[in-house]
Amino acid sequence: MIIGFVIVSLIAVIFLGIGNSCRKSHEAVGFFTFVKPPIIKDIKHYNNAVSILWFVVAGIIEMIGILFLFLQQNSPLWILVIFAVMILMIVMMMAYLKIEAKYKK
Repeated sequence: MIIGFVIVSLIAVIFLGIGNSCRKSHEAVGFFTFVKPPIIKDIKHYNNAVSILWFVVAGIIEMIGILFLFLQQNSPLWILVIFAVMILMIVMMMAYLKIEAKYKK
């Protein structure tokens, strides 16, 4: 189970890196793969909002990863972990779409 926690922690670190690069970018950052970033009226605040989104998701992923240390293998509670991650990704996309709508020209 420690291997699972380490893998989830690495994913959280990657998300933190993405958030950090979004914050430092001088151009509008994209969110979805192979989609051009939208035309933004306030790039600095938009990039800041997107980076905060990545930081929050990294923290939540890490909290979900802590469950790896306590759940037994083949526990039925793993279904809750899977659903939590699925819901987190959907909420993340919805939050980004609200950020995009707020800052789009």
